[in-house]
Amino acid sequence: MKKICVLGLGYIGLPTSSILATHGFEVTGVDINTQIVQIVNRGGLPIKEPGLKTIVKAAVNSGNLHAQPEPKPSDIFIIAVPTPITEEKKVDLSYIEQAANSIVPFLDKGNLVVLESTSPPGTTQNLLAPLLEKTGMKAGEDFFVAYCPERVLPGRILKELIENNRVIGGIESTSALEAKKLYSSFVEGEIYLTDSTTAEMVKLMENTYRDVNIALANELAVICNKIGINSWDVIKLANLHPRVNLHNPGPGVGGHCLAVDPWFIVEKFPEETKIISSSRNINDSMPHYVAEKITGILNICETQKVTIAGVTYKANIDDTRNSPVLNIIKYLLENKIYVAAYDPHVKDFEYELVGLVEAFRNSDLAVITTGHEEFKYFNPQELGQLMRHRSVFDTCNCLDHKLWQNSGFEVLLLGAGGY
Repeated sequence: MKKICVLGLGYIGLPTSSILATHGFEVTGVDINTQIVQIVNRGGLPIKEPGLKTIVKAAVNSGNLHAQPEPKPSDIFIIAVPTPITEEKKVDLSYIEQAANSIVPFLDKGNLVVLESTSPPGTTQNLLAPLLEKTGMKAGEDFFVAYCPERVLPGRILKELIENNRVIGGIESTSALEAKKLYSSFVEGEIYLTDSTTAEMVKLMENTYRDVNIALANELAVICNKIGINSWDVIKLANLHPRVNLHNPGPGVGGHCLAVDPWFIVEKFPEETKIISSSRNINDSMPHYVAEKITGILNICETQKVTIAGVTYKANIDDTRNSPVLNIIKYLLENKIYVAAYDPHVKDFEYELVGLVEAFRNSDLAVITTGHEEFKYFNPQELGQLMRHRSVFDTCNCLDHKLWQNSGFEVLLLGAGGY
């Protein structure tokens, strides 16, 4: 099986395509966005990810990777398209449906179809396989269908695609074994086989566990703020216990996984998911909580300009998908507060981004909303000279607070009452 067709050239599809191409497969990358197709065929990058440009260029120059807007006959089809949620917190599986329908004309006996998109339990068995059977062939007999979710961290995608363990679920055992042959060609971690519905739930619970843990930390931060103690100290000391691993609080949860995946379970099991749904609501409420804290701080100021430092959903990446900072800025603007947002990693954002000096000039409050490494090296004395009021609200605990205090700043920390 030498020819592979990868549908979706985003954060997972493009790195996967490139790795497969450099391992000797003939890979066709498919994306309905013709601009992405053109960029990839030039050996360029439509996304930002360390090390990816080198491997994409090598894959394209070798002739093993070519991008186009339509699928073509292949031995293996990998579906790596988005599965977003609607405003009603319902999963949108239309991209999977479109991808499945697009490969039906090219599906042949003995082919393998792998779904990598994060999906509600039962999607591979009950949605994907029946769509592919429009060919008149039988899934699991004439062709094979499996689910193999990605388990990677933005900023480390290439390394983790190769080194992380993988879980593969087949609609029956032969499908799982056929998928294992493919992933064994480049995965150095362990590969574990199961059924497709179990594999789908495994992926969802990996992210749900983290979301629930963050919600616990955020709830702790709100409590500690009320009673006048530092939640970060509580977490640090509690984690000295060998069986405790509390996460850190923050301004909210974003990204394409943690802020989305738990809702897939809640939608299917609304009565049984008390902890999961409560955790989602807690984390979704944090941007509003942070924004209210900001407006409370600004009440003492006659003017109201806020510097927002960092708009990505986590540190040191350019990904703003579902970033909680979006809702913080939206709330502030609705309350007639002028916002100047700065992020050295991001070029395109829903709101205007400005340079560092412009962001801090005449500002009444600087809010650190993402813990980028660069922010640790801000010069508080220089930035303070640009500001009207020397106040900083650190929602990520990434600054040297004593250094900022010594430069005349009032320093506030999320989850630290009376700090």
